[in-house]
Amino acid sequence: MVVGVSTACLYPKPLEEALYDLAVNGISCVEVFINTHSELKKGFAHGVVNMLRRFDMKCPSVHPFTCEIEQQMFFSDYERRLSDILEYYKLYFRFMNIVGADVFVFHGGKADRGKELYCERYMKLKELGREFGVDVAVENVSRCQSGSSAFIRDIAKMLGDDFSFVLDTKQAIRSGETPFSFLEAAGKSVKHVHISDSGELGDCLLIGKGRFQFRRFFDRLNELNPDCAVILELYRNGWKGISDLVSSYNILCSMTGAEIDAQR
Repeated sequence: MVVGVSTACLYPKPLEEALYDLAVNGISCVEVFINTHSELKKGFAHGVVNMLRRFDMKCPSVHPFTCEIEQQMFFSDYERRLSDILEYYKLYFRFMNIVGADVFVFHGGKADRGKELYCERYMKLKELGREFGVDVAVENVSRCQSGSSAFIRDIAKMLGDDFSFVLDTKQAIRSGETPFSFLEAAGKSVKHVHISDSGELGDCLLIGKGRFQFRRFFDRLNELNPDCAVILELYRNGWKGISDLVSSYNILCSMTGAEIDAQR
């Protein structure tokens, strides 16, 4: 199990600056959050991979800035939108091939158009990702269909081995559920985790600032998929200095048994 930090934690700092700040502070694994179209250009991607190589960093996953239009583009009745967005998402997959990322985070639809349509459209993107060696994984997001553990359980059964899942602990809480309900709903389909602490002070806290049952969570995750990447994902108002992120990263490494030096 590998531990990392999302560049999204440092938003709105430019991606390359966020990546550099994490690198020089000893973070050896990052999720890259693409913030705008120009960051998908080949030249920019090569700049990112050069920095990753310079600091011997891993990048297991990429998160798209276009997640908010996925309802409109993937799940409408206008077929040309689907064709166009599939073509556009090739840019993300090309970026991932350059930087060596494997997991692509997909929010999916918001409006309920039925599980069959959801699975059909998801599989079109999933199959496209496979052509690039990329695993497209649905993330639970409270404002989306995926915000329900019952929905995740149902589509996991419908899709079987074709289903991949990103578990976001804070989004589970925002849905009025627990991360454990999503963990059990997805089972061995859990391929990636966005993690933070939670408790009386909020649902997206630095590690150690809440009451989340990390040991129980990691024990179960290790049973389901010990090869997951566990990525710290916090909002900018959730931490004060880069040392806060480093501290949480180090605590997560200790909790999961990930050796910091071994990751570098």
